[in-house]
Amino acid sequence: MKSHRPILAIESSCDETAIAIISPPDQLHVSLIASQSKLHAPFGGVVPELASRNHLLAIDPLFHNALTKARLKPADLGAIVATVGPGLAPALLVGASYAKGVALALGIPYLAINHLEGHLVSPFFLQKNIPQHLSLVVSGGHTQLTKVLHERDYQLLGRTHDDAAGEAFDKLAKLLGLPYPGGCEIDRLARLGNPMEFSFPRALMKKENLDFSFSGLKTSVRYFLEARGDVPLSTLELQDVCASIEEAIVEVLCEKTRRAAQQHDLTCIGVSGGVAANRGLRLAMHALCEKHGWELHFPPRELTSDNAAMIAFAGMHRLLAGETTSVTSEIIPQWQIY
Repeated sequence: MKSHRPILAIESSCDETAIAIISPPDQLHVSLIASQSKLHAPFGGVVPELASRNHLLAIDPLFHNALTKARLKPADLGAIVATVGPGLAPALLVGASYAKGVALALGIPYLAINHLEGHLVSPFFLQKNIPQHLSLVVSGGHTQLTKVLHERDYQLLGRTHDDAAGEAFDKLAKLLGLPYPGGCEIDRLARLGNPMEFSFPRALMKKENLDFSFSGLKTSVRYFLEARGDVPLSTLELQDVCASIEEAIVEVLCEKTRRAAQQHDLTCIGVSGGVAANRGLRLAMHALCEKHGWELHFPPRELTSDNAAMIAFAGMHRLLAGETTSVTSEIIPQWQIY
């Protein structure tokens, strides 16, 4: 790939159809997302078949819209990249297949990208080099700590045993009767509540490993609500419960991050994924890093949730290093990058 030609990226790992175009080394032309959150809201979560069906409807118009907004023609593209895992198989298949078709039609390189790698590099979006740092990816599908030696070189330090933090937020919001997506609602209400009013568990905090577990928190909140019987939460109680839930999750995330940074002598922290937009987490991470004199990096808020700009950025580094993928390759729904 000629280094100056634009790269188009497709992201369809879950319920967002996203396309972005960047030109190396540091120009973002466009980043578009066709959200399906309203479609899945009545079900309280993502329905894979519904997601894939709507990816099929959205992807071609989004592709042409992206080119129009970027004032480019298909022939201007130098390469195309797509998320091939981890994620929902039917959803991944739509984006990867479309990308391969475009690559074949235009005679340009195709590259398969890991969704998690997009999150890992997003705090350093459009920077020439990715510094050595500790990455906390915290989203609806993933919660993990990774030592990033440099772009394309990663070492897993710890991950969740069960629910991801974002998944826990959404499931707890559903228990509380809050609208989907629930993590945003808990964050909004938590700002008005007392985080010390209720005591919910912090799993694995006494263990020296760097893993996470949030299923016990969900169980604890369910038992708490069942013990009330038919007595509904008042507005103030709901705010306090949300604040206490957020405090429990954020405390674990920050403590495990601190341990990992000190154990591996890392003084630069990157936090990414959908939960990186959570106000409570951002404040706590800033306080943690200020206390220890560490650098802290978040992606722009528009790049915290699933998006194609981060996939394009991750793909750019690999393409410039000479990597490509055969169009006969398959999606990898359980793909790990370590």
